[in-house]
Amino acid sequence: MSEQIIDRLEKTEHIMKLDHVSKSYKSKNRIVKVLSDISVDFHSHKFYAIMGHSGSGKSTLVNILGLIDSFDIGKYELYGTNVSNFKDIELSNLRMKNIGFIFQGFHLNPTLKAYENVIVPMLINKDINPKERKKRAIELLTSVGLKERVDHFPNELSGGEQQRVAIARALANNPKIILADEPTGNLDEKHEQEIFHQLKELSNIGKCVIVVSHSNEVKKYADRVFKIVDGTLVGDDR
Repeated sequence: MSEQIIDRLEKTEHIMKLDHVSKSYKSKNRIVKVLSDISVDFHSHKFYAIMGHSGSGKSTLVNILGLIDSFDIGKYELYGTNVSNFKDIELSNLRMKNIGFIFQGFHLNPTLKAYENVIVPMLINKDINPKERKKRAIELLTSVGLKERVDHFPNELSGGEQQRVAIARALANNPKIILADEPTGNLDEKHEQEIFHQLKELSNIGKCVIVVSHSNEVKKYADRVFKIVDGTLVGDDR
């Protein structure tokens, strides 16, 4: 089933749809509702920002979209197919080929050079020839302005450079969807703008980019801004 979805990648701009999705956690003897009746569509060629205070459920929403977390009720459609009841192996295959993740803490392996960090997601992708991995990694690093840093270790790079390595790594398997959870949270203003610009460029070339951020700077780049308020997703008229 997951291969049928992958076959649709070039045929639609409608990427993801959540239909009345809710999520709760059990904490000791009480139920904590995190997300309530979320319905939203995401499309290619768009940059979406999701904002809200700490603990509002932003990361939970991203994890659901990234096929990492489950939900209690509702429906999740990916390329028009309901994946809500897919098995773990099917979800893993969809995630590997369709979704690139970028995190606040970079999560680079400190013992690997920049290009080697980018190669890591390719190791489980049988569609990429092992002989092409290094070449592809260098091309991706070059595309984010790190041509001269491919052989550097993370501790030899600035915070902004490390996050650009993380962006290149997220693109390793050429996903249609980029999910970024507070990607500029550890960066200064200059590097924050650079990263948002890189993400905007990805949406311009056809990616669906969804960014969780506390920073109002993200509004300058987003095509659509949402806020999570009391567990519900609302549009921000700015």
